[in-house]
Amino acid sequence: MVDSVMTHGVSFRLTEEQEMLQKMARDFAAEEIIPVAEHYDRTAEFPEEIVRKGQQIGLVGLNIPEAYGGAGASVFEDCLVGEELAYGCSGISTAMNINNLAALPIIIGGSEEQKAYWLGERMVDGGDLAAYCVTEPGAGSNVVGIQTRAERKNGHYVLNGSKTFISNANHANFYTVFAVTDPNAGHRGISCFIVERESEGLSVSKHFDKMGQRAADTAEITFENVEVPAENMVGQEGYGFVLAMKVFDHSRPGVAAGAVGVARRAMDESIKYAKERETFGAPIWQHQAIGHKIADMAMNIDAARLLAWQAAWMVDNGATNPRTAAYAKAFAADMAMKTTIDAVQVFGGYGYMREYPVEKLVRDVKVFQIYEGTSEIQRNIIVRELFR
Repeated sequence: MVDSVMTHGVSFRLTEEQEMLQKMARDFAAEEIIPVAEHYDRTAEFPEEIVRKGQQIGLVGLNIPEAYGGAGASVFEDCLVGEELAYGCSGISTAMNINNLAALPIIIGGSEEQKAYWLGERMVDGGDLAAYCVTEPGAGSNVVGIQTRAERKNGHYVLNGSKTFISNANHANFYTVFAVTDPNAGHRGISCFIVERESEGLSVSKHFDKMGQRAADTAEITFENVEVPAENMVGQEGYGFVLAMKVFDHSRPGVAAGAVGVARRAMDESIKYAKERETFGAPIWQHQAIGHKIADMAMNIDAARLLAWQAAWMVDNGATNPRTAAYAKAFAADMAMKTTIDAVQVFGGYGYMREYPVEKLVRDVKVFQIYEGTSEIQRNIIVRELFR
């Protein structure tokens, strides 16, 4: 845990409840995730049992408000949990945390009836899993470029198109889907819908064979004349783009925290190895070339965590700033990539072998520079906000 600090009236001290939540997540990672992470990485199986255990103790769907039976966790508290779970395995962590992401459009823009039914009855009481569907084969970071179409017909909407790189696609009971309702309205022509997995005309591909985060199911979803009730629209027609941007503001601090968790694991593994491995008559951490690598890891991990915490605090306190979230997401992702690469270097030839843990961390962490908006897109956001 970060040392408690008080500076200029800003407190970094966790409350007793937050410390308990952090410890619960840390213990869950140590007891339930780390012992089986290598198995799920090798087999690419979905960690159903672990996800269900996470549901039972409230670590899945953590952000669902208390009014609907959830824990009502803040974005900051999501960050605390996300770091600990990703420390164990970011693939399993993603499988657990996608419910948080899929719930966000409903939490932010849903009606009272939608929240009570989808969040309360379906996700909390029924244990349903959900997935978040924005990315398409031809539109990832450019949300305005999505082509999936939703046409109004006889009191319902008909969806046609496809979504790709959708986490938990094969295991979700329903999806929050963004589609174009007015092709002539640009970003104001996008809307969000809740779509049942068993809808006629909806099909899901076999899961993709990925480089990393292999425990997290990722697949393509195709919509062929899928009928969606009009009451399943989240918010007003044309509200989808604004809603997607608000979701990013809420989700990116947690993604940054996940990257911090992977980097912290790489540093801890490096420290452990550097104490045991000797060259030239001394443990390798005593050689400046290695010691300085690990010192840089520690500095950058703490810096990234503080950026994630700041971004989360701003969302929780109604001071959302896309630039702050972009700082956190880009810095944490790039930092974690460098940290895991340096960890392999600390391990030398052993770091390149699958029987040692850091090889997996490199593969797992790369996607942090890609999903939830690439590192390049984050820099575009920063430039836009600086020159606004």
